[in-house]
Amino acid sequence: MGKKKNKSAVVSEHVEEKSEGKNYAKELARLHVELAHLQAWVKKTGARIAIVFEGRDAAGKGGVIKRLTERVSPRVFRVVALPAPTDREKTQLYMQRYFAHFPAAGEVVIFDRSWYNRPGVERVMGFCSDKQARRFLEQVPTLEAAIVEGGVTLLKYFLDVSEEEQERRFRQRADDPLRQWKLSPMDIESYNRWWEYTHAYNEMIRATDTRHAPWWIVPSNDKKGARINCISHILSSIPYEHVEFEKPNFSKRQKRPDDFVDDATPRNVVPGVF
Repeated sequence: MGKKKNKSAVVSEHVEEKSEGKNYAKELARLHVELAHLQAWVKKTGARIAIVFEGRDAAGKGGVIKRLTERVSPRVFRVVALPAPTDREKTQLYMQRYFAHFPAAGEVVIFDRSWYNRPGVERVMGFCSDKQARRFLEQVPTLEAAIVEGGVTLLKYFLDVSEEEQERRFRQRADDPLRQWKLSPMDIESYNRWWEYTHAYNEMIRATDTRHAPWWIVPSNDKKGARINCISHILSSIPYEHVEFEKPNFSKRQKRPDDFVDDATPRNVVPGVF
């Protein structure tokens, strides 16, 4: 049996965790300010930025994206998480439905999974043939080169998590009613087929890690560290500048008209329960 921790050790761990939490919150707040500056620069310059998030199931993509977007405008930072293709989309060119969501001037588009579904989940689950997946891996570097040459800043991140940590997170989801919706049949398959996914992801990164559109691996066993590291890297990868904010001139408000009468029509008001 393991030794019990003495009271001072437990208190010391609690203080350390509390300190780490404060440091995380402080650094995240600083990054949110920089993201606001990035947003202002993107709007002013008409920059077009596309950020791809791929990775293991339960690696924390959603958490990174949430912290990346929670303090900026959804009109500038758009998150694209496409469902399974429709029957019509299945007859289109594979990249066609993704191109429809690429950024226009003054936009940052965040792909929560992307065209890399093909060599990943589609290949492992048999939704496409091995030949189709290999053909994709041959073609996509040239296509991404054209995207970058067309003026789009393309950043690609792969969140990686250990086998043990993924299992811990899956079991945590299964036990928590607030997280059970996150546990899909596809997640269970990714759990069962860990090594098939490992082989597919290794080949995908090896074939598509290029000079113009490199993959950046985000170790994410530590969720908070992954969020800070990834957002910091995004900011360091874009040559934005701080744009001076022009404060509006709040002129004097209108006076209440002398003949104004409050509307006496009955209205439905939300009950005050708090």
